[in-house]
Amino acid sequence: MANVISFGDANTGLQAGIINGPVTFQPPPETPPPPSILIPFARDADFVERGTTLDQVRQRCAALGSRAALVGLGGVGKSQLAIEHAYRTRERSPETWVFWVHASNAARFEQSYREIADWVKISGRLDPKANIFKLVHDWLRGSQERWLLVLDNVDDARFLVDSQAHDQGQPTDDSKTASKPLRTYLPRCKHGSILITTRNKEAALTLVEYRDIVSVEPMDEVQAQALFKKKLGVQGVDSDVVELAAALEYMPLAIVQSAAYISQRAPRCLVAKYLEEFKKSERKRSSLLSHDGSQLQRDWEAKNSIVVTWQISFEHIQETQPSAADLLSLMSFFDRQGIPEALIRSRREHRDAQRSQRADDDRDSDEEDDASQSSAGNDAFEHDVVTLRNFCFISVDTNGTTFEMHALVQLATRMWLAANGKLEQWRQQFISNLCAEFPTGQYENWTVCQALFAHARSAAGQQPEDKSSLAEWATLLYRAAWYAEMTGNITDAVTLAVKSMKARKKVLGQEHEDTLWSIAMVGSAYKLGGRWNAAEELEVQVMETRKTKLGADHPSTLTSMANLASTFWNQGRWEEAEKL
Repeated sequence: MANVISFGDANTGLQAGIINGPVTFQPPPETPPPPSILIPFARDADFVERGTTLDQVRQRCAALGSRAALVGLGGVGKSQLAIEHAYRTRERSPETWVFWVHASNAARFEQSYREIADWVKISGRLDPKANIFKLVHDWLRGSQERWLLVLDNVDDARFLVDSQAHDQGQPTDDSKTASKPLRTYLPRCKHGSILITTRNKEAALTLVEYRDIVSVEPMDEVQAQALFKKKLGVQGVDSDVVELAAALEYMPLAIVQSAAYISQRAPRCLVAKYLEEFKKSERKRSSLLSHDGSQLQRDWEAKNSIVVTWQISFEHIQETQPSAADLLSLMSFFDRQGIPEALIRSRREHRDAQRSQRADDDRDSDEEDDASQSSAGNDAFEHDVVTLRNFCFISVDTNGTTFEMHALVQLATRMWLAANGKLEQWRQQFISNLCAEFPTGQYENWTVCQALFAHARSAAGQQPEDKSSLAEWATLLYRAAWYAEMTGNITDAVTLAVKSMKARKKVLGQEHEDTLWSIAMVGSAYKLGGRWNAAEELEVQVMETRKTKLGADHPSTLTSMANLASTFWNQGRWEEAEKL
């Protein structure tokens, strides 16, 4: 019989005598807290409404057993929208649980589930053999209250879809349970809803239906200016803020990043100064956009630099689908709009001359092989396009034949290429593709020239280092200058022609015929702008060189004489013109 033992007023207990068997201690039952919010971020006092986006999220999450996904480009504000939705859910329904799960990888997913288990005091959670995922899953399914589960940053869903045998969060003595994919522990029940944020539409579709995706676009002009105003702590919005918001393409993270940069350096750096620096050069823009300003409403793993944020996605694409990364690399050199499909498809080698001389049977076989290869190439290209669209890096126009990119995404891509030693390679590929398609500036080619001219202007700022590529670059700019001169575009005609002339002088020499054509093009552009003396000087140089190299009666020499005569005529120098 056990004896009662007393230790004064301090403790009392039972003397059980000698115990030879195991002793099991049962902790007292824990009382779970009332429904509350478990989220690692404070509410953003600077939050700016994003049109109907939150209304769409609320409507989808209000349905029984619903799932929805916020999908958009990195830095577009998906997590901020999810945070605001979480707090508004609690405001509307204080009896609703709200949980935040970091879902960037398996380790953080497990840690979030453990935090939920601790927060709601799930029985058995401290057992080292417990399957923490199943415990939380079963608690959510059995809960009598409504709940909202936010899965943030599900950019790579492979860890949710693949089997997780022997993972720390699952028991190792039950192979059936241990092999379950983690997404099976996301319960579907009428009193709960799940909201996902991701920059990858493909990842979203592993968890939600297509109809439940809410696309998040950059802010509109008014929203972006309002965010700038709040982050800078100013009352009005001046023209510099308007221009800078547009230059940042209304990207929330870029706006917050630049506002932090300005605020930290005020009054020595104001919006006007930042804008001036931003417009100076691509190198300066790269430097400013790489600044990692702190932001309280972002996960510690997330980068506060929009460039670095995107480059993390580039690395993921490079790892999982290198051909899509190659496509993105090539597209980053074009003008951001109207990128033709024909220019970004891989250019095929011409058939060997001997192939055309083969027997008919062989030719039929070759044609079948070519058809098969063409089909495979088309499939691969479409797969790459889908991947880049899923990450919101590119979009397709309504006719489905041309593409668009954000200029800042292009800049970030080129920075990434430079850091990995691939910038020159893809610059040369871009020039080669465009040069092969850009025709001469004759009238019958104007439709094609017009469609490609913006890309030629982009190429003008991408001078290659390799001599062979530099010659191609000069040819491309010469043709573009020809078109600009024929259509009366004086500024571009001069700029492109001068660049072409300088490049050809460097690669081919002063007296090469292609160089002379470029010099003559500069002269024509000068005449178009009324710079008669400068035009005359160049035209005399071309004429005299051709007389020496080709002879006075050569057609090219006669053309240069006619050009000079035209210059004299337009200046009223009739006798000199008549002599020529």
